[in-house]
Amino acid sequence: MGSITLEHVNKSFGEVEIIPDISLDIRDGEFVVFVGPSGCGKSTLLRLIAGLEDTTSGHIRLDGQDVTDAPPAKRGLAMVFQSYALYPHMSVRDNIAFPLKMAKMPQADIDRKVEYAARTLNLGSYLDRRPRALSGGQRQRVAIGRAIVREPKAFLFDEPLSNLDAALRVNMRLEITELHQQLKTTMIYVTHDQVEAMTMADRIVVLNAGNVEQFGSPLELYKNPANRFVAGFIGSPKMNFVDGAEAAKHGVHSIGVRPEHFRISTSEGPWKGTVNVAEQLGSDTFLHVQTDFGLMTVRADGDQTFKHGDTIYLTPDQTRIYRFDAAGKAI
Repeated sequence: MGSITLEHVNKSFGEVEIIPDISLDIRDGEFVVFVGPSGCGKSTLLRLIAGLEDTTSGHIRLDGQDVTDAPPAKRGLAMVFQSYALYPHMSVRDNIAFPLKMAKMPQADIDRKVEYAARTLNLGSYLDRRPRALSGGQRQRVAIGRAIVREPKAFLFDEPLSNLDAALRVNMRLEITELHQQLKTTMIYVTHDQVEAMTMADRIVVLNAGNVEQFGSPLELYKNPANRFVAGFIGSPKMNFVDGAEAAKHGVHSIGVRPEHFRISTSEGPWKGTVNVAEQLGSDTFLHVQTDFGLMTVRADGDQTFKHGDTIYLTPDQTRIYRFDAAGKAI
């Protein structure tokens, strides 16, 4: 079991409040992603769950048991950090086995658990190598293996892929997702990359300045954002926003249109614009279009041949316009 409940958790450093008041209920076996801009409190929240930081107030429960004041070693959680934190003088085998040796587990049990972790993470042929002989992705898998052998109630990942190149990030993202499906253990994953959040999570916690803006499934957040912040943060490229008179036509303070919800014409449409940049990515072309309402990002077919300076007309899909009040709340 690995359900995690946060009840009115607050964290302050002196007079600076980092986490004002957060309550969450993370179900056993769930993959939950904390996502938000830098400085929003997502890593601090993860460290509170791990016990690496003390809460200022509130309670943290693991499977219903209050662990708010329990030391990290007593919580039954395993954390994987951004830095691999491997011992350079030890082999992969010894790095994975280290927490078990510290717990004075019998050697036969250690060998069995290490072999299982190596088999799960495809590290069998690397067990006798040292970390310096491994790629970044392999080192990260060793760090995950060291967590697996502890058989934790939940895994906590703190931006584990940020040191990897783009292609390796995609591969490791898939591997961690497959690992979750295989182990069926609760996982909490911190990232600032909303693409990682959308592709990996069962549910996403969107954080902003220490507050939970919304907690729901990836498609729920994408299709029904609770406010303008979530609408602008979830989705790549990000949503376009229009204020002023154009929004007033819809009876609201501001409207939002996703890049894929425009119809493009070279002859007619309500929003006239000039192409500034055309990013041709093969399957898609992203157009950055200067209009009377500001710069718009528009998703077009990959075979579009628009170029800098072209005049085009945009028609937003009226059934897919998002509406927000003056406080930014979705209407």
